[in-house]
Amino acid sequence: MVAVPEGLADETLAWLLSGEVAVQFQTRRDLLGDERPELQRRIASEGDARTILAARTEPGWGRGFYEPKWTSVHYSLLELRDLAAAQDHPDCVAEVAAAVERHKGDDGGINPTGSVKASDVCVNGMFLAFGCHFSAEEAGLRSIIDFVLGQRLDDGGFNCRANRSGARVSSVHSTTSVIDGLSEYLGRGYTYRAREVREAIDTATAVLLARHLYQRRSTGEPIRAEFTRLHHPARWHFDVIRGLDVLRSAGAAYDDRLDAAVGLIRRRRRPDGRWSAAAQYPGHVHVAYPRAGEPNRWVTLRALRVLAWAAS
Repeated sequence: MVAVPEGLADETLAWLLSGEVAVQFQTRRDLLGDERPELQRRIASEGDARTILAARTEPGWGRGFYEPKWTSVHYSLLELRDLAAAQDHPDCVAEVAAAVERHKGDDGGINPTGSVKASDVCVNGMFLAFGCHFSAEEAGLRSIIDFVLGQRLDDGGFNCRANRSGARVSSVHSTTSVIDGLSEYLGRGYTYRAREVREAIDTATAVLLARHLYQRRSTGEPIRAEFTRLHHPARWHFDVIRGLDVLRSAGAAYDDRLDAAVGLIRRRRRPDGRWSAAAQYPGHVHVAYPRAGEPNRWVTLRALRVLAWAAS
């Protein structure tokens, strides 16, 4: 049973359900407990997902797997996954399979630079999120799982700079991306090293909880002011709504150490019951989302499902 989201007024619900089909689908699924597979089947042929899919050319999106931000293959697939495009969409399945075949580094991770640099654990966390969503073959994922698990730091989290510049303290950006990817892996039924993956999710979650998600452990102040702002799309970046939503999606039990982050979400609610996004991260884009300060259906949906999780 889905908990009734705090502050879900009839007008707010109607506004969400009048949005594009991906918003409609996730609103019904996550706020109302109403699975509508026919809505999900429409996502690829309508609205924002259709725009992204239409931008794909014969070599793929953008100028390759990782360039430019945010219209490359990598970020296009990540955005389509976040829209909940169907898992068996042939273009997405084909691009994931091609990436596994072409973009493995010597360390087994997905590596757009080939062997020029060590693979980036944050990139690999994101790849697992969309790769598992879009039905990657488990055999091709095994070396990626090996790589990601091998990047876990002594504190239980992850940092993309660990195997490049020797970082020893986890990053909230990387840790959140890895939780997201590993959770998608387990949620889609993959079994290779599943027990260790579950343990890695749990220890990484503990790292975020120890920081109350976004605070310095030494002072309790925000690690960065940007983390307290709400963004859509988040891309690879961390902020409180992304962190909370990833933990919710991963099936974590709500913990009172998240109260400050949830309180921040509550305070950002507009008088009309909706939420706005902060300025978008610069770069090339497929989709023009609402500008900063304007009501944003995606941020509103995520805020409401986080509040429902906190109340459950």
